[in-house]
Amino acid sequence: QVQLVESGGGLVQAGGSLRLSCVRSGRTFSTYAMGWFRQAPGKEREWVTSISIDWIGTSTWYADSVKGRFTISRDIAKNTVYLQMNSLKPEDTAIYYCAVSSNSYARTMTSAYDYWGQGTQVTVSS
Repeated sequence: QVQLVESGGGLVQAGGSLRLSCVRSGRTFSTYAMGWFRQAPGKEREWVTSISIDWIGTSTWYADSVKGRFTISRDIAKNTVYLQMNSLKPEDTAIYYCAVSSNSYARTMTSAYDYWGQGTQVTVSS
């Protein structure tokens, strides 16, 4: 089993920044992917960004809607993945979830991820 705990959400004005954290505990994988997803009220959960860790190294991918504004990173020693969100817009308002997949090729599909956190609310006011 893997446990994921997100934190760092909150209320911010448009143009502001937040940094989300996702602490992972439990079972470990030698190669894996971690992703951030978000779900706004009345909408489907959508992929935001992901980071893969395998024998080649680390790779990151971003949805077009956040490219250039959001950055995913990780701290190996703390078993933590971060999502730095800059230049926030009201349309970024959603519950943000982190997820982990034992498949380092996991990208945008929610079904590719094995474990999920409980989510953290991000609200961007205009």
